[in-house]
Amino acid sequence: MGVLRFASKAHTSTDVRPSGHTGWVPELPEVHALVTDLTARLRGQVVQRFDLVSFAALKTFDPPPSALAGQTIGGVTRHGKFLDIGVGELHLITHLARAGWLRWRAEAPKPMTKPGRGPLAARLVLDDGSGFDLTEAGTKKSLAIYVVRDPADVPGIARLGPDPLAPEFTEAVLAGILSKAGRAQIKGVLRNQSIIAGIGNAYSDEILHSARMSPFKPASMSPIETARLFDAMQVTLRGAIERADGLSASELKQEKKSNLQVHGRSGEPCPVCGDTVRQVIFADSTLQYCPTCQTGGKPLADRVLSRLLK
Repeated sequence: MGVLRFASKAHTSTDVRPSGHTGWVPELPEVHALVTDLTARLRGQVVQRFDLVSFAALKTFDPPPSALAGQTIGGVTRHGKFLDIGVGELHLITHLARAGWLRWRAEAPKPMTKPGRGPLAARLVLDDGSGFDLTEAGTKKSLAIYVVRDPADVPGIARLGPDPLAPEFTEAVLAGILSKAGRAQIKGVLRNQSIIAGIGNAYSDEILHSARMSPFKPASMSPIETARLFDAMQVTLRGAIERADGLSASELKQEKKSNLQVHGRSGEPCPVCGDTVRQVIFADSTLQYCPTCQTGGKPLADRVLSRLLK
């Protein structure tokens, strides 16, 4: 898989598509689908052992990972983009970050001959030999594993904003969030996990395209625009969850990529209006948008993005 080396200065483009992680960073819908899949596989099973291969991935030390052995799995849930597996009285929590993933194994794994090499970060083995591997591609390691007594002991979870699919997340709640954010660009507000939990780079692009809003529009907006953004958020996220429902972990990547409208599709025609989807590339990420649908036909300037990143 090729990796585009980003320049340090942001620039716009219509014909360069980074092939590293564009379109595939697990966000709320994918983690939600993992919860559904793993709940059916794990609930009531007993953990034989949890092998930590990448010690840098473990962000906690008490309780130790060995405390999971012999415990029964009660259930699986999520907090934003965090995956939470209840094991006895403990919680095995994972944030897959940019290049992490979970791979299910139906059979007992072969003994590891060279632990610490390759993408394997950790391995959970059940009493029947099945289980899953936590893997992370690339050299920049961001996958995080926590073994805690309370999910709130994970700093990232403690800081999370409201879940956009929770019943209490209403249009009025969103209006309050946007008003408080003021002149901050809406793209950054949607991606900020402390403001709204679970939305990342891809789905923020998709939501804003559906809402016909520029990524750099100020967050404080009119009631009509707020209603449009709220509807776009609900339709986009719930639609992604519905499409992923029943899929195994191995199928989620392709499902997500094949249904994105603008994210990861720079240089392609917009499926709504036919204009060419453009992108802005910066430090280690990208955003994509349709000029006709979102910015009045005008390409975004780099200087606008630089203010977003402050």
